[in-house]
Amino acid sequence: MASSLLSVRATGRRMAATLRPMLASRLITRVALRPAVLSQTPRALSTSACRSIASPIDINSLPEDDPRRAERFIDETDVVIVGGGPAGLSAAIRMKQLANEAGQECRVMLIEKAGEIGAHILSGAVIEPRALNELIPDWKEKGAPLNQPALSDSMRLLTPTSSIPLPHPPQMNNKGNYIVSLSNFVKWLGEQAEELGVEIYPGFAASEIMYGEDGSVEGVYLNDVGLDKNFEPKDSYERGMGIKAKVTLLGEGCHGSLSKTLFKKFDLRKDSQPQKYGIGIKEVWEVTPEKHEPGKVVHTLGWPMDIHSYGGSFMYHFEPERRLVAIGFVVGLDYENPYMNPYKEFQRYKQHPFIRNVLEGGKCISYGARALNEGGFQSIPKLVFPGGALIGCTAGFLNLPKIKGTHTAMKSGMIAAESAYDTLFGATPHESGPVVLDSYEENIKDSWVWKELYEVRNIKPSFHGPLGMWGGMAWSGLDTVLLKGKAPWTWKHKKADWEALKPAK
Repeated sequence: MASSLLSVRATGRRMAATLRPMLASRLITRVALRPAVLSQTPRALSTSACRSIASPIDINSLPEDDPRRAERFIDETDVVIVGGGPAGLSAAIRMKQLANEAGQECRVMLIEKAGEIGAHILSGAVIEPRALNELIPDWKEKGAPLNQPALSDSMRLLTPTSSIPLPHPPQMNNKGNYIVSLSNFVKWLGEQAEELGVEIYPGFAASEIMYGEDGSVEGVYLNDVGLDKNFEPKDSYERGMGIKAKVTLLGEGCHGSLSKTLFKKFDLRKDSQPQKYGIGIKEVWEVTPEKHEPGKVVHTLGWPMDIHSYGGSFMYHFEPERRLVAIGFVVGLDYENPYMNPYKEFQRYKQHPFIRNVLEGGKCISYGARALNEGGFQSIPKLVFPGGALIGCTAGFLNLPKIKGTHTAMKSGMIAAESAYDTLFGATPHESGPVVLDSYEENIKDSWVWKELYEVRNIKPSFHGPLGMWGGMAWSGLDTVLLKGKAPWTWKHKKADWEALKPAK
């Protein structure tokens, strides 16, 4: 498979001659820096002077001969996708599927900041294959790395010393789902995309939005390379090129830098409530043979969190040949205690007898953390803007009670691609002015993504009432089991996360 990918990437695509030298210069810089970083002795306190954070430079104020004023090389494409996660790759795959089926010439470019596809992907993860079944029905025959089905489910309430079984919410039923390495799954999606003809360029971050004269989005600019620590150009400096596209899809994930500029410019959050965020901390352990139970899925709530702080944990047993267990702790960032440290709470969690018993005698082989958007239905912004759309976690399609967002992210990317294709190449193709994908927003609202998020819309707010976790558990049971998410009201997120934090004393 690796050799086939190399051959695809070496087919003489139009951007390769420009992009590869830029990537090479960046890799050389990274390699040169690494030995110095590794040789440093850890220090408890730094004696170095603080450096100010560089502010954006006004290019027009620079001298005429400054290389940062050099004209950018501009390449053109039909669709540019920012972000090589599940949403971005699903959009790219669906776009090329439609074009190839119709014999339509359609150029799709995908830009990913990580050095390779999947390198910046981190999740639990138990994946629901609903969207994958729609996108690539023969995924099993094509070798998708979904090898460990979820075989058992449990929900537990932790106290400082004990673990109490709880009724299992129907939304958290994992029958038919798979425990996966999401990074490996995304790598596989990247292979499928390239086989269809998608141009994938890892190692390049989109740093700016390209606007047209009318203010619409016309693509993105890539970041400059060859800058020193003060963001001044070195001899190896190269101006970031521009990618001009008829449609720009942003799949940056949670709280992406380009997305934030568009939220402000087009007021995309005007009719939505504040987005809620969380931080998820994860470790992968190799455990002893007698403690490994392939396919076991465990979720907990309660200790070490207090009843007014939203959070919980997961434990997934997978890859029996390596006896791997993924454990993770998720903390909502709307907590009140200014002294709480999510990482330290994760360390306390691992010392609980129920968790410690599984990990003892094993070893941690990898770890990481990522941000999550937890606002759900109430926090979904306007999804389209002149020239493009938001997809995946950029828009906030995580189903929080399920603790799953991969399937909804993929489906949103597929719907956006179908809307883009129909707009560009359908029965009445777009001819002039900025493309507006209104049908994407309409089709999302008619899809199972919208229905799924609507049904669980009141779960997160219920944990922030006077009874905290106890009130949330009671309402969640009533809402999911009896009302089926059909309550005639929708509770609001009363505050942005930062507003919930109490002043330190």
